[in-house]
Amino acid sequence: MTLDRLVASRRAFLGAAAAGMAAASTGFPARAQKLQTKAHIVIIGAGAAGTALASRLVERLEGAQITVLDGRAEHFYQPGLSLVAAGLKPASYTLSRTTDWLPRGVTLIAEPAAAIDPVAKTVATAGGQVLSYDFLVVAPGLVLDHDAIEGFSLDLVGKNGIGALYAGPDYASQTWEAASKFTEEGGIGLFTRPATEMKCAGAPLKHTFLIEDIASRTVGKGKYEMHYAVPQTALFSVPIVAEKVRMLFGERGIASHYGHTLKAVDPGRRRATFATTDAAGVTGTVEMPYDYLHVIPPQRAPDVVRQSGLSWADKWIDQGWVEVDQKTLRHRRFPEVFALVDVAGVPKGKTAASVKWQVPVVEDHLLAAISGGEGTLTYDGYTSCPLITRVGRAMLVEFDYNNNLVPSFPGVIAPLEELWISWLMKEVALKATYNAMLRGRA
Repeated sequence: MTLDRLVASRRAFLGAAAAGMAAASTGFPARAQKLQTKAHIVIIGAGAAGTALASRLVERLEGAQITVLDGRAEHFYQPGLSLVAAGLKPASYTLSRTTDWLPRGVTLIAEPAAAIDPVAKTVATAGGQVLSYDFLVVAPGLVLDHDAIEGFSLDLVGKNGIGALYAGPDYASQTWEAASKFTEEGGIGLFTRPATEMKCAGAPLKHTFLIEDIASRTVGKGKYEMHYAVPQTALFSVPIVAEKVRMLFGERGIASHYGHTLKAVDPGRRRATFATTDAAGVTGTVEMPYDYLHVIPPQRAPDVVRQSGLSWADKWIDQGWVEVDQKTLRHRRFPEVFALVDVAGVPKGKTAASVKWQVPVVEDHLLAAISGGEGTLTYDGYTSCPLITRVGRAMLVEFDYNNNLVPSFPGVIAPLEELWISWLMKEVALKATYNAMLRGRA
């Protein structure tokens, strides 16, 4: 059997398995009788977390007023952006409409939130509406602070050798335009990540691995250099995973530059400037050349969150994440407020996989609060990263707050091995599970 036929056979097998999983989840699991309430629940954000929670609440509550605020008409399947930026999927693969996923019984106000007053328990919209709430769930996603990088703007993406896959489907597609030129012509590839917390910290590594793999098959070894520059002192927050990535980088000739924070870009000269800190704590600046540069900017909570009084006062001060208990995701000072995923001020959990585990916890505690009781579910920091290392290979890395590996398929899928099945779970099965999650069924 040829390699192409073998891959096709395996793809068909996993596709059938994914279809079976999706079919098995088309009905809601048996639930308790609906809870009667007149509570008004406002959810800021119709992304994965806000939509999944709204879908679950509609099934659990009778008589509740559930309002979702989001000014974006399109829903982005963000786990697919790394595939688009490597030329493996079209931009359309990640796009759907926000209204495709919201269930009946939910009121969508197609405006972003403009102000939150947690004392008065109100939310103002950009259009001037003021909503009172009994419970508030903050899930607006985060802000990509491109302005923090001097000389950079999204207009540059796809030109002058610059990519930025995080910015959305169109930018991910334009990123591939720049990256593909590098894979065909060679030169110096420079890949970055920010000093702030970020969504899916594995994405910069995935892009680096994929572009190196593609370049090795096109322009060929010896015709390109790969450099990965990071502000941190390790390549990943989980030490055992960081060591595995370090070993893979070494095997593939990808140079690591620690203590490097991207501060400026000169597109005309194709130079990037980094603020540096060495192992002894000595600071400085260094300029690095590139033929292809991948930019991931600092990431922060939206202004509506940072100006609300809901953020931590003594942690992540420059980033503004919401001050919640890391086990319940409930606000520590305003118990009727919860936060999810990107804006939640917890040590881990800014991935789509985290949505699946955080949303039931918020649901449990919110329903218990309506009933006058206490919830019992807790979030342990579960985060999953299908860490792509080659086209057709990935490591399924799953871990918790304590950096423990928590594999979902122990004895079947080794978390630190580059496997075709982990790749196909990312490429095929993950989207079906994601879609079921939006419906409240996974």
